Amino acid sequence: MFDFDIIIIGAGPAGLTSGIYAGRQNSKTLIIDKGLTGGLGLEVPEMENYPGIANINGMSLIKDTKEQCLKYGVEIHEFEEISSIERVDGGFSISTNKDIYTTSSIIIATGSTHRKLTVPGEEEYLGKGVSYCATCDGMFFKDKDVLVVGGGNTAAQEAIYLSNLGCNVSIVHRRDNLRAQRYLQDILSKKDINIIWNSNVVEINGDAKVESVILKNNDGSLSEVECDAVFVAIGDIPQNSIAKMLNVELSSDGYIITDKEQKTNVSNVYSAGDITGGVKQWVVACGEGAVASTTAFNDLQKK
Repeated sequence: MFDFDIIIIGAGPAGLTSGIYAGRQNSKTLIIDKGLTGGLGLEVPEMENYPGIANINGMSLIKDTKEQCLKYGVEIHEFEEISSIERVDGGFSISTNKDIYTTSSIIIATGSTHRKLTVPGEEEYLGKGVSYCATCDGMFFKDKDVLVVGGGNTAAQEAIYLSNLGCNVSIVHRRDNLRAQRYLQDILSKKDINIIWNSNVVEINGDAKVESVILKNNDGSLSEVECDAVFVAIGDIPQNSIAKMLNVELSSDGYIITDKEQKTNVSNVYSAGDITGGVKQWVVACGEGAVASTTAFNDLQKK
């Protein structure tokens, strides 16, 4: 009756894991992503807390997971954008810029996107010293002075990665303590990575490329710091446009609300990964993806 049993929207860690479980359950499955498979997972420079793997980068883990997903007959469509979703005959009709698909169930795994500083110079120098991805751009700044803005796990990981590349790294953080996990803070300390406390970047300056930033201290004083690049790592924004199309209930900060089975308030619509908020860790996204597919499969058997 339907083209697919399950359509998964988003091909990051949660979406791909959902695909693996759906494929192993012999559910006819399609994964759609508006970009490249992997999402923000491609940008993880180094991971030491994924179970069973001592050290791996995001690109490698995504590659292996994608191959595993395809092994089970799952279709993956990249660079395909969804324009509308409608209810049809107890299922859904999904229109994209390339085709129309029908499905019994939907798993939303759209993740999040980078939060921006929204300061003068940020857009102007994007690709000219302003970056949101150390893995993508760090190699261009070996032996140069770079700033990482943020105080969480991502900021710490980016700073460590850039230091390993040979960059001269400083972290700028608006508070007087980091939110990053203790083991990451210990590495920062061992590497003697400089931290500029209680400061916000309020302007990025340069000519053809980034040359300096203006910092505003919490006491209101201003200072200028010379640098060749600014890596922004201050958090994420939930990609919830698909959820809104389906009238899925969202939290006050825009994340999808699910129960312990990854069900949303809309029947036969499930969600997994960073779009659900909570602990934004790769292993958590994979776990939620596995639960979402298993729940979707069990619900299909009841029909």
